[in-house]
Amino acid sequence: MEGFEEPGFGGSGDLMFDIVPIFIGAVFVIVISVFVIVIVKGISQWSSNNKQPVRSVAAEVVTKRSEVSGGSNDTSASTWYYVTFEVESGDRMEFHVKAQEYGTLVEGDKGTLTFQGTRYLGFERNRQSHSL
Repeated sequence: MEGFEEPGFGGSGDLMFDIVPIFIGAVFVIVISVFVIVIVKGISQWSSNNKQPVRSVAAEVVTKRSEVSGGSNDTSASTWYYVTFEVESGDRMEFHVKAQEYGTLVEGDKGTLTFQGTRYLGFERNRQSHSL
């Protein structure tokens, strides 16, 4: 039986064996590229923050928010906390803060905000004496 070619085996028409390795390679390159870009951006931001002076300014807590990801079915959830401060010039700045800090800050709190670039370093509330 000359000229008989079984479909899907060794023929030039079997695209599966031609396309799948290219597709897998492309996905691998994209995933690695995204991973490298995220790392480079993180290092760049860290370096930029280190070059900035530490600043302390009068500020007020204007809003707080949290962002949750994950948590469906049996997976764990991650929560990120953010606080927005308004400084005397009227500019607003949002910083990522730790959960404990988030819990102690209240909208309307006034005090001194300390930061370095985009890095939150702390907030010290103004002490007011209350007389009864």
